[in-house]
Amino acid sequence: MSSVLDWLVGLMRTIGAPGVGFATALETVFPPVPSEAVLPLAGYTASQGHYGLVAAIAWATAGSLVGALVLYYAGARLGAERLAGIAERIPLVYARDVDRAMGWFDRHGRTAVLVGRLVPGVRSLISVPAGVSGMPLLQFAGFTTAGSLVWNGLLIGAGYALGEQWHLVESRAGEISDLVYVVIAAVVVWFVVRRWRGRRRAGR
Repeated sequence: MSSVLDWLVGLMRTIGAPGVGFATALETVFPPVPSEAVLPLAGYTASQGHYGLVAAIAWATAGSLVGALVLYYAGARLGAERLAGIAERIPLVYARDVDRAMGWFDRHGRTAVLVGRLVPGVRSLISVPAGVSGMPLLQFAGFTTAGSLVWNGLLIGAGYALGEQWHLVESRAGEISDLVYVVIAAVVVWFVVRRWRGRRRAGR
């Protein structure tokens, strides 16, 4: 990962703020490249005079939107029917679970996209159900842009302010990410146990 970050820094310094947009699009599509590292690093690079702070935030937000659209169209291509078929082949998961999830997304999709862009571990993946559910493209783009602007502004601004101590932002954001992953894992375990118990009762 350090070599990837070094390459991204070189890109930002070579082509300026558009490099921030490319890096942000990359981390949106490929979650193993963490925004918690890329964005503060972009802010630090801006503090060294390679490009302006506002330009960095603007390009990062544009990159976030491009990456989110890639995942949105991937979800749209997958579709709810195909996703339901995949669900039927997964143990303890049913097609009706997909129907319920899509129903929930139809009711709360705008909030989910807006808030989801501010949650580590969720910010990239939230684009997929938006595409699967057929959320209107302009609506998706608007809420994605708004949420990304806040997230990018906070992390790039913090990296800019901290300068050589930009890594402090990464460590704090990483702690939040770990907490989110624990919560997600707990929800998955709860779902599996609940579904398994339901099957046992039905078998009796």
